[in-house]
Amino acid sequence: MKKLRRILVAIKNPAARQQPAVRKAAQLAKALDARLELFHAISSPVYLDAFVAQGMTLQQTRRQQGDRLTALLEKHAAGLRADGLVVDVKCEWDYPAFEAVIRRAVRTRAGLIVAERHAHRHVLPWLLRFNDWELLRRSPLPVLLVKRPQPWRKPAVLAAIDPSHSYAKPARLDAQILEMASEVSTALGGQLHVAHAFPGVPIPVDLFAIPVATARGIELEAAREARRKFAAQVDGSVASRARRHFVTGQAIDAIPLLVRRQRAGLVVMGAVSRSGLRRLVIGDTAEQLLDALPCDVLVIKPASFKSPVSGRARGVQLVPTPGY
Repeated sequence: MKKLRRILVAIKNPAARQQPAVRKAAQLAKALDARLELFHAISSPVYLDAFVAQGMTLQQTRRQQGDRLTALLEKHAAGLRADGLVVDVKCEWDYPAFEAVIRRAVRTRAGLIVAERHAHRHVLPWLLRFNDWELLRRSPLPVLLVKRPQPWRKPAVLAAIDPSHSYAKPARLDAQILEMASEVSTALGGQLHVAHAFPGVPIPVDLFAIPVATARGIELEAAREARRKFAAQVDGSVASRARRHFVTGQAIDAIPLLVRRQRAGLVVMGAVSRSGLRRLVIGDTAEQLLDALPCDVLVIKPASFKSPVSGRARGVQLVPTPGY
């Protein structure tokens, strides 16, 4: 995996005084000697003829709003530059916001997107478009969702892997997770942990169909095989010296419990995007865990993932002027 050389921070509200995503992206950028970009997508609609009523052209409206928001980004960048960071700022008319962020990150060859997690609990995320959900689903680049405003102080970094490759996850994805988690934990001076949640094996409800002793034997053998795969995956990686946690249970329950027990500040995990009815039935582990985890989450896609986001910016979102 290439080292992180450029980090893009998606700024939702440039006027906000507190920018947790900027703070944590800056920590990473300083530790990794990476370049930082503060990016804001101007995705709010412009009403047709509204700017004419103010005696302005569309170009003037775009320039005025763009200059105002760029100036706000420059204020955030000034403090970071004073701390020795190389920081770019960019405002761009494009929509929807999550697509604009992905387009910009791909175009500038960023290695990581950093964004704040949506403030509310995600209800029916497959029906409603939340920018954080859509970044996770559609970005081909790793996405760090910041959930906690406090800066990292030598955090425990937990890499959640799945050597059994559930739901057809590519085998290479675990290696990507371990490489990223190792790089981040080293940069932040934290301790690296690696975890695998083993869900067990389904046993027939009808006890007459299989003897209890046989069922127990199947469970034990499956657990031994899962432990073997887990050990082999970690032993052959850059995370071979990490603390290891083989936990029993569904990931949605076991991983948050482990995070609280180890007081982890960041979880690194993989995600495989799906679409259609299968998505509604199965869901993605990363999406199920997003609300449950009490810490920041860094989500990685397989190298083979192809983003559905077009590379062409949409520009200004013009809508009819509402009637009175």
